Amino acid sequence: MAGAQSEVLTPADLVELIAAVAKGDDAAFDRLYAATRAKLYGVVLRILRRTDLADEVMQDTYLRIWRSAGEFDPSRATPITWMVAIARNRALDVVRKKGETSIEDEAPATEAVSEEPTPLARHEMTDQLRRLLACLGDLEEERRRLVLLAYYSGWSREQLSAKFDAPANTIKTWLRRSLMQIRECLGS
Repeated sequence: MAGAQSEVLTPADLVELIAAVAKGDDAAFDRLYAATRAKLYGVVLRILRRTDLADEVMQDTYLRIWRSAGEFDPSRATPITWMVAIARNRALDVVRKKGETSIEDEAPATEAVSEEPTPLARHEMTDQLRRLLACLGDLEEERRRLVLLAYYSGWSREQLSAKFDAPANTIKTWLRRSLMQIRECLGS
């Protein structure tokens, strides 16, 4: 196995590296990191949608991999499946923790429908995005916040239910109706 940074390793190679990491081999850890960081980062970023949070979760993930490499059992999972599970669980922990914050702490979602975009943002905005933002703007404020928290920030129905003090089935109905209104708006 060559020491190239972008080398592609087989599952058997990864098993060997994890076994070496379990024994405290720094070089093996470096190779494991180089071979898997892109995959794990993609998983984490898809869940979190924020690079600052994804970077933190990646550090936690590889620290956990370093500490628990001796617990890896290749008869139960492939190395990449095991590492993705660690990364995914860490990212979901952050989402759950973030879900406990108030809506006022959710700046990215509320900025998405800002009345006055910056000149650069206005220039880069596509017609389709302008239409979507206009349609979102047509929703009543509470429904707009609900849609943004659900689809932009990834809040669960249970989290939304607690935030909006409504049963989960009502939240589901509100979301469905809001999306139908947006679809109708975009279709016209």
